[in-house]
Amino acid sequence: MKKLLTWLNVGIFALAAVTTTLAQESESDKLQYFRANDKRGLNVFETPKETNSTFEKVKVFVGGDFALQFQSINHSNSLNNLVDLGSNVNLPTANLNINTQLADGLRLHLRTYLSSKHHNEAWVKGGHMQIDKLDFISPGFLEGFMSVATITVGLDEFNYGDAHFRRSDNARVIFNPFIGNYIMDAFSTEAFGELTIQKNGFIGVIGLTNGKLNQSVVVNNNSDNKASFYGKLGFDKQFNDDVRFRLTGSWYINNGTTTGTYLFGGDRAGSRYYKIMEEVGAERVNDFEGRFNPRFKQVSAIQFNPFLKVSGFEFFGIYEIANNSEDQGNGQFTQVAGEALYRFGAMEQFYLGARYNSVTGNATEDAADLKITRTNIGGGWFMTNNVLIKLEYVNQQYKSGFATDSKYNGGQFKGVNLEAAISF
Repeated sequence: MKKLLTWLNVGIFALAAVTTTLAQESESDKLQYFRANDKRGLNVFETPKETNSTFEKVKVFVGGDFALQFQSINHSNSLNNLVDLGSNVNLPTANLNINTQLADGLRLHLRTYLSSKHHNEAWVKGGHMQIDKLDFISPGFLEGFMSVATITVGLDEFNYGDAHFRRSDNARVIFNPFIGNYIMDAFSTEAFGELTIQKNGFIGVIGLTNGKLNQSVVVNNNSDNKASFYGKLGFDKQFNDDVRFRLTGSWYINNGTTTGTYLFGGDRAGSRYYKIMEEVGAERVNDFEGRFNPRFKQVSAIQFNPFLKVSGFEFFGIYEIANNSEDQGNGQFTQVAGEALYRFGAMEQFYLGARYNSVTGNATEDAADLKITRTNIGGGWFMTNNVLIKLEYVNQQYKSGFATDSKYNGGQFKGVNLEAAISF
């Protein structure tokens, strides 16, 4: 164990040195209207409408994310048929990020998963173009409107809810104070277009996607090609140096019978907990265990997110309802989560905190009520803006609503995870 931790620390410091070398940039090389991919990006939600950078020429910024875990988790269920878990290092994950300033107020983002839990091979997660000025059409074109507007188009994650800004995205785990994402993880990569308005603290988002995770033009009995519509309204105000408050409400509507299942099941990288709830001799391994996807075919969802920061204290919450249509059985699930952190140190480089998360509901109005709960307790240390080490204790329980022959009946997993992260 001591030898393993020694080599882990050596690897962290070596990668930190490489990161420091690669990430050196002059002020003029910074990207416009951009969320920094390091500690400076904490508690940044929509990309800001202010920028200190001026456009001189096309600039390409190549960055990356690396994450490595040491997992020590046990699991059990009523059937006593789960694989034995030990304590060891999980498969490391990595992202390649390319951001290009194409013109004044025109930026391209592309993320490739070099290694992930669900896919060992490299593949493109998604990309988008962000437009904050229309000067490429003509100087000053719609300048007043674009001073508060952002247009985003691509095939990538879209802006439903605020939780996706704080989640782990494969190896980009630096914004997540804990290891796992929320149980009902609202995240998908679809072809989308959205308009964001930000003015005097008020936020408005309206957008649509084609509702598809796997793209195809074919229409048949298995695909009805109906679009999804989403939006957000909110308020975000920094009242003084110590107090900030944000509150948003988001919605998502899909009327297709084959395109609604992806809102809570669109992350193809896999969950951050490895081999949990895996049955002995299972023919198919579920890389997404620990999460819950309602799999509603015609889904409508709303998510409310309060955020409060008072000096070092920080709170983030979720209240979310996902419904199925009447034709599909009137199912409904409710997710509640609360996350409290205390950041301290001269640069708030340390933090301690806890998170509680629960999902309750039923797949149809006649089905038994299901309940899953999770508690996380932990903390972290930003060694630099680019390097984070975090430790957590997790306890997830499958409390009710599962059949007696289900592996989740009486199921739970709990234990400790150590995660080292580098992002630049």
